Amino acid sequence: MLVVALVKFNLDLCQLLSTIKMEEMAGTGEAQHPFWPRDLLIPGYVPNDRSMAEILSFLFSVSGGLLLGTWVLTGQEGAGGRLSAARRLAVCWFAVCGFIHGVIEGWFCLYYPSIPSDQGFLSQLWKEYSKGDSRYVIADNFTVCMETITALMWGPLSVWTVLAFLYNWPNRFVLQLIVSLGQLYGAVLYFFTEHRDGYMHSELGHPLYFWFYFVFMNTLWIVIPLLLIWDSWLQLSAVQALSDGATAGQHRPKAE
Repeated sequence: MLVVALVKFNLDLCQLLSTIKMEEMAGTGEAQHPFWPRDLLIPGYVPNDRSMAEILSFLFSVSGGLLLGTWVLTGQEGAGGRLSAARRLAVCWFAVCGFIHGVIEGWFCLYYPSIPSDQGFLSQLWKEYSKGDSRYVIADNFTVCMETITALMWGPLSVWTVLAFLYNWPNRFVLQLIVSLGQLYGAVLYFFTEHRDGYMHSELGHPLYFWFYFVFMNTLWIVIPLLLIWDSWLQLSAVQALSDGATAGQHRPKAE
């Protein structure tokens, strides 16, 4: 409880400082939005009426619920019951990816033109995240294209991967490899394009918006896919070695 209270206090403090900064900008005639660069023009922008704590609580509560539910499901008797703890965690990861890619990023690819002025909950979530990367409130071409591909491909394929492991389908590691490669490629391009822009779309060094929103939350889609790509490599290589051995045995001359 103490940890939760401290996290909530830090979030409320960041929200208060952001509000004070906005009021100061309004008094000096500066851009009345929290995004970077400060001279960014965002026609029709409407500030969020939900707090940072509300938005992040929703995101982490749903993600945590999916993790817990999938963990319990994969431990039940039946197809999922044979999975190791590490494999169950991987399936939990794909379940959360299905939600984030399909629902949250799916919302962005559908409504990106109106997000700055929209007060729907998921639009406010994107406006909150845009404090760490303003490309999402200006409908940056790369961001729109990347998120559309992510929502349409990696979202459904993540759900398919969950089902493949639950029901022991033979294509499960192929799916794991495809989804993980796509996630890794998208995350590397995401960071590299912003690096080429000089990190101009975020307040460089800000502990919450830059280091947590932009760096940490997206680094997950580099570290975890790398581990799963390596795992797929080992699994598929082992199966191929068995197949090669069986084929060689069939063509071996019979002893007289």
